[in-house]
Parts: sequence; C-alpha cells; structure tokens
Amino acid sequence: MPLLDREFIAVPDDKKHQIVYKWHDHNIRKFTRAIVNADELALFVNTGKVVATMGPGRHQIDADEIPGLGILIDFATGGNAYKAELYFVGTREYPGNNFGGRIDDVQDPQTGLIVTLRVFGDYSMKVKDPVSLITNLVGTVDVADNEAITGWMSDQLLKVMRTHMTIQIVRNGWPILGLSAYTPDIEEEVMAKGNDQLATYGVEIIRMGNFDINLSEQDETQLKALAKDTAYSRLAGGFNQYAAGEMALGAGAGMAQGGGAVSGAFLAAGMGMGGQAAAPVQPGPPPPPGPGFAGGGAGYAAQSQPGANCPSCNATNAAGAKFCASCGTAMAPPGVVCANCQAENAQGAKFCASCGTSLAPAVVHCTSCGTEVAPGGKFCPSCGTAVGGGAPPAAPAEPAAPAG
Repeated sequence: MPLLDREFIAVPDDKKHQIVYKWHDHNIRKFTRAIVNADELALFVNTGKVVATMGPGRHQIDADEIPGLGILIDFATGGNAYKAELYFVGTREYPGNNFGGRIDDVQDPQTGLIVTLRVFGDYSMKVKDPVSLITNLVGTVDVADNEAITGWMSDQLLKVMRTHMTIQIVRNGWPILGLSAYTPDIEEEVMAKGNDQLATYGVEIIRMGNFDINLSEQDETQLKALAKDTAYSRLAGGFNQYAAGEMALGAGAGMAQGGGAVSGAFLAAGMGMGGQAAAPVQPGPPPPPGPGFAGGGAGYAAQSQPGANCPSCNATNAAGAKFCASCGTAMAPPGVVCANCQAENAQGAKFCASCGTSLAPAVVHCTSCGTEVAPGGKFCPSCGTAVGGGAPPAAPAEPAAPAG
C-alpha cells in the first residue's frame, strides 16, 4: 500500500472540498504520477519559496518535465526522490462563508447618540493567486483548514468596515435607523476595500450576500423612541405641548381605572393642567431643526451646513473641508498675488504679507482731464485721451456734401 501511495499523488476524494490540501510526505519519489484536477494548481515549496508548479492534468514528477525540481533532489535516497512540500490549491469559487461581529461605536448623525453597530452576512471567495497564498499566508494561518482561511478573511472584512464604513456614515450623514437603504453602496465599498486588503495574500471576495447591519436591541429601542418623540413634538407644535399631552393621556388612563393607578403627585399635576386648560394655549417654540429620520421628521441635531462643491471635479464635500475628498484639489478660494514680489496672500488681504506692498488695485486717472479710468481701460471715458499720455484719437471725418 505505501508503494502504491507513492506511485500516484492526488487530492483524496474526502479532501476535495479544501481550499488548500498539503501532501503528507516531503519525500516524493522520482517518476511518481501526479494528478491535478481542472480546478487546482499544485505547487512545490522549498524553504518558503515556490520552486515549481503543476497545472491541471497528469504529470510525471521529474526534473526533465517540471523545471525547478533539480534543486530539490534528496541525496539521502541516492537521488531517487525529491524533498519538498507539495500543496494542491483549489482555484474554484468557495461560497457560503459566514462573517459577522461588532463593527464599532458610531455617533448617529441624526441624533448625536452613540450606538454600537454590528454586521452579519456571508460571502463567496476564490484564490486568485495560489503562489501568493502559499508564500504569504502559510505561517499566518493553517491553510489546510478552510475555516482558518475564511475566518482570517472575515477578520479582514471587519477591519475594513471599522474604518471605511464609519467614514461613509459620518461623511454622508447617513441615519443609523435608515442604513438598510444604503446597503448596496456599503457592500460595494466593503468589497472594493476588502479586496485591496486581501490582494497581497492571493485571495479575493467574489460576491456578498445576506448583508445586514444592525444595532443592539437597547440601542435600536432608544433611537426609535427618540424618533417617535421628535415626530410627535412636531405635530404638537413643540416638546412642551407633546409632554403635556402625554401627561394628560396618562392621567385619563389612570382615572379610567378608578384612580387607583394614579399617584397623588400625578393627580396634583393633572389638576394643575386642568386649571391651565381654561387659559388660552400659548404656542410653544418649534422643535430644533435638523436632518430627518428615515421616513420623515426632523431630528434634534442642528441642521448641517451645506457642503461645498470642488472647483475641479464638482464633487460635494463637507462644510469646512480644505481639500476635495474625491480628487484632492484645494477647496480654499485662490489667494491674491502681490504684483511686486509675486507672493500669494489670503483673500481680502490689503497688504502683502511678504513685502508690505499694497494689494489694492492701482487707481489710474486721465492725464488730461483727471477722470478715473477703469482698470484695464486704454482711453479716458471723458475726453478720449490715451492712458499714459497722448492725444485722443481723431474723430472720423464727416462725408463731404454732394455738389449742388
């Protein structure tokens, strides 16, 4: 049996699901037959370097057929074997890999509350570069264990989400309660940034599915309660009116039970409200303006300032941004260049910060009549004298009268 085992090398049927299968013997007999399936690539590794590869098909393991094996000859066997690690790497798509966990604590742009975001989903992966996978990932994880590889990839995805997704929420002002509306954008961003992170290791994410970003039950309840209070405050004309209405409803419900459910302090408050009922209702101040929750309604947060458009690519940037987030162009208005020393000064500067020359445009007066000439003017608008001196241009001659 050991002899036959050495005569043919291939991935066993019960291991074909593995992304990477490592052949168990480092001594590979010369002229052994190797079978590489259509969705595999075999790699010979020595001292951490890939020295030879075998594509799909049947191969005879010999230096004449596979260049590079000559340096792997095992002299302890009289030159009848090669000493190397042999890996079979699957190049097909591997679907159904789950990921999930806590992303980060994020401030909701709509309410200012700090909430904890979580994400769950699955993804499909593929080995894009088997050489990079074996060279760079072996030693980091157990590549012979699918869960070790996919678990490591899931950690990289969460790392990307902690940075890029948080940036997206803050930059775009996405409401936490309405994040599901932006799921396609988030998926696209996570895939692109995730594959950038994974490229060094020769693996990539093909697609994502069941992508779900959610909150803890406590955070979701708190945000929904705040959204309800805000919407009702707007309908009532202010938070004081809404609070008074809630108190009245509570008193009515308690009295409907015979007063047993209403405390003395609450009854006193109810009586006070009853006395106020006869007085004219004074309209309260409107609720603070702010961006709306998903589905409508103003929030408690102050209205965000409109962003500025980039003068180069016209992309919208956050208010106060100094450089365009899309192309990097400076967002500050162009400065004033000093005519004397060519130094650039801030907009509105009256004197050059470098040489002290006045930055106000020089006023030009006509040398003949003293009238002020507009900047760039070549002739006096009053008498026609050329700027800088000289006689005014001659008036065109009138045509001669016809002979009578």
